[in-house]
Amino acid sequence: MKRTTGAVAFTASAALLLAACGGGETEETANDATSAVEDAADDATDESAETEAAGDESEETEAAAEGEGEEEEAAPVRDANAELVIWADDVRAPILTEWAEQFGEEFGITTQVQVATDVRQQFKDATNVDQGPDIVVGAHDWLGEFVQDGIVSPVQMSADTQALFTEDSLEATKYDGQIYGVPYATESLGLIRNTALAPDAPASMEELVATGKELVEAGDADQVMVTPVGQQGDAYHAFPYLSAYGGGIFGTNEDGGWDPNNVIVGSEESIQGGEKIAWLAEEGALNVNIDFPTMESLFAEGRTPYMVAGPWAIPNVQGADIEYAVDPIPDFEDGGTTIPFLGVQMFYVSAKAANAALAQEFVNTYVTNEEMQLALFEAGQRPPALISALETVSGEDADIAAWSAAGEGASPMPNIPAMNAVWGPLGQATADIVGGDDPAERLQAAQSEIEGNIGR
Repeated sequence: MKRTTGAVAFTASAALLLAACGGGETEETANDATSAVEDAADDATDESAETEAAGDESEETEAAAEGEGEEEEAAPVRDANAELVIWADDVRAPILTEWAEQFGEEFGITTQVQVATDVRQQFKDATNVDQGPDIVVGAHDWLGEFVQDGIVSPVQMSADTQALFTEDSLEATKYDGQIYGVPYATESLGLIRNTALAPDAPASMEELVATGKELVEAGDADQVMVTPVGQQGDAYHAFPYLSAYGGGIFGTNEDGGWDPNNVIVGSEESIQGGEKIAWLAEEGALNVNIDFPTMESLFAEGRTPYMVAGPWAIPNVQGADIEYAVDPIPDFEDGGTTIPFLGVQMFYVSAKAANAALAQEFVNTYVTNEEMQLALFEAGQRPPALISALETVSGEDADIAAWSAAGEGASPMPNIPAMNAVWGPLGQATADIVGGDDPAERLQAAQSEIEGNIGR
């Protein structure tokens, strides 16, 4: 299997917490991920949110697309009488309300969970005028921007609590070596296989292509494989190939964090991955005429044996009554190891929390609770970040076990602000490579454009 990674908690005394909030008036955000997975695509094209990533999500391309053109809704207004306020989207808020009320009863305080329609932006805007929540739920790749804006605080976690989480999910919560959130769900890309057309998981990308071409030639399929490319490209879905030989987007600094001054899109390693993208296009496995809706339709109609996508694509597959399996994206026979992005959803603590001690207590003792993580899983159907919760759902749900395996070794999506400069240029470069452009020339040009964008 591919590389794996591990997790967090502290408990303040009840007396300290009650003293912290006693007598004080409080004042006053999609994802998807991950999607991570969804936020990545949103940042890339301002049209989609496939991942919360990601990225988060706020997570699915189609959900973001449906939201285009709608008037921006106002941010929630904080109740001055609430001593702990949490902002989340409309999927998570109902789940969190029950737990927030339980927390309030335990500590004798008033809690409030509010729905934010644009969690990321509304949290930034409200916090900057001291009207934001104490806790906000969102994608990990928002972190660098939040830290840069000074609106989130490090989460004080003990080593014992950190050990409760998968290493990759915990790593995604870090910025400059500090932990800024408590993770609760992960997502990444995998290979969704129509088992009627392809009963066995391919051992390599070459085997996948060979099987897909045989089915097309026999008239049993129309496409070798489908994954979103489109005319403008999709850097999120191209990343597993770009990273296969040690390439990617950014190098790392001495502390192991992403270095915005070390763009590696045009490196030899990334170009080698770009050459695989060109090969997949030549073999009919990548196509600029395939966007997200087209991909879903082709797979749901049984016209292709393979689809590279994330958990957000499964409801459509199930609705079409397609018998399917989820596998890791196959590696290349010459040693290229496909590494998808990892999107993580997590709980942030506001730097301007009216009751910081209460907020720290909630994220460290409630978000680390297996029952709460399982409740959040039921709402989002993403693998839990808490190891015990992941083991529980994996034992009951074959899909979750498969997605967890597909995501082993996934690379946490860079959470630095410079990522905003990447999505458009890199996406277009990958589409152009699929369309026939030279990988080296196109990726080196994309690197120059990205570096220029970061400089501005």
